[in-house]
Amino acid sequence: MRSALSTINRVAPAGSSRPQGLLARVHLDLPLLTGLILLVGFGLLVLYSAGGEDIGLLQRQGVRLAIAFAVMAGLAQVPPAQIRRWSPALFVVGLALLFAVLIVGEIGKGAQRWLDLGVFRFQPSEMLKLAVPMMVAWYLAEQPLPPRWAHLMIAAAMTLVPMLLIAKQPDLGTALLVGSAGGFVLFLAGMRWRVIAGLTALMGASAPVVWWLMRDYQRQRVLTFLSPENDPLGTGYHIIQSTIAIGSGGVYGKGWLNGTQSHLEFLPERSTDFIFAVLSEELGLAGVLGLLALYLFIVMRGLFIATQAQDTYSRLLGGSLILVFFVYLFVNMGMVTGLLPVVGIPLPLISYGGTSLVTIMAGFGILMSIHTHRKLLPT
Repeated sequence: MRSALSTINRVAPAGSSRPQGLLARVHLDLPLLTGLILLVGFGLLVLYSAGGEDIGLLQRQGVRLAIAFAVMAGLAQVPPAQIRRWSPALFVVGLALLFAVLIVGEIGKGAQRWLDLGVFRFQPSEMLKLAVPMMVAWYLAEQPLPPRWAHLMIAAAMTLVPMLLIAKQPDLGTALLVGSAGGFVLFLAGMRWRVIAGLTALMGASAPVVWWLMRDYQRQRVLTFLSPENDPLGTGYHIIQSTIAIGSGGVYGKGWLNGTQSHLEFLPERSTDFIFAVLSEELGLAGVLGLLALYLFIVMRGLFIATQAQDTYSRLLGGSLILVFFVYLFVNMGMVTGLLPVVGIPLPLISYGGTSLVTIMAGFGILMSIHTHRKLLPT
């Protein structure tokens, strides 16, 4: 099977020209930037309500957004060739930091995920969301595609090692995203469907082993997903209250700032993992469709950028980054609506938070770099 993105021309169509103006000179993609700004603005409105109209919460999120956009703009100025050269070093540093977390990492809420750098705490696993797809794309770009078995195994190991180290912390949500990032690179490189079917069967057969290796609270999450009503005031409380909030919103919602489940504090984690339930209750189906339209525009623009990339590395990396962004929103919405187990993944660019926000925007910076540094053919 040919590479999933290899049928797209590696150069822009003849007669095309690079956009002029300030955004072109600073290597920012206007459609993608517009979609991100609209999504972030929408998210701040929802966060203000979800946070109990706390202006301080909004200000702190604003500072984090400013840092995230600065990181995005900075990476957009770096040519893809330079990002490609950084890939092995970033991957090695990321792995070293993961091992450091296991040895000297700080423990919080039963998990050992952070390194204390004195001035601030750092979660190295976030770095691997970028380092893994960068490294796998760097390796496969040097090999014939679709990848042969030997190359496939090496690329899979590059994904599995950091994924298992992160799962050991434990942080299943981040491990899922890191595994998805590497897996998407393999898929876009043209991994054969029979290999995909074989891996799917293998994962199904290994389910009893995975269940045995899981911790008690992880097993409880799966059981709660299957039947939250068995413990409505305990482990099933989050998802029950979330589905009540979503269902009570109806078509047009109860109105901004008028949500009862959130403002009466029935809904836990309402400004972070479960903020989608707040949005659904207050803005209803209409608000949800508006949010999905923004997400769809961003995802489609990202995929377009990936298909227009002029080298294998950029196509594989760009496609993986935007598909991982899709996984973020798919998993969050799935767990909040009770369709997936709760794994602690925030709603991208909407939930309150800092580290994952910067990582997501760094990925968009790389996408903008890929698109705005293209060399166009003369007419």
